[in-house]
Amino acid sequence: MRVLGVDFGDRNVGLALSDALRLTAQPLDTYQLKNRDADDRKYFQDLVLKQQIVEIIIGLPLRMDGTAGTRVEKTRAFAKWLEGVVHIPVIFWDERLTTHQALSVMHEQKVRLKAKKSVINQISAAIILQSYLDSKRADANITQDR
Repeated sequence: MRVLGVDFGDRNVGLALSDALRLTAQPLDTYQLKNRDADDRKYFQDLVLKQQIVEIIIGLPLRMDGTAGTRVEKTRAFAKWLEGVVHIPVIFWDERLTTHQALSVMHEQKVRLKAKKSVINQISAAIILQSYLDSKRADANITQDR
């Protein structure tokens, strides 16, 4: 059973997938929204079934001061649509600075500009998902230590 990480954009949706043990996140794909409900619906339903996804983590693009802007509203609307399509929980996760982190990773790896455009959303999704997975492990360790 895996967890899907999502970096939602107006056109492109970055996707990352956990391993079966939910320890690590790997970039998976960048899905270009078709804005045709049937096509988008089928893509996400097939993905959830094929990858045995039981939970979805979607980055919530809060402003640096923690307030919500227009991107948050669009992200919440997409998350509501997605949850209705795949019928599994969609959890919001603070994604502040993930794009900056993704650019930093690509710079360190000397990724070419043309390739950056195709993978930045995937890497952002992986960072969001990895942060979530790490927090769940930390919470489990705290509970065990008590």
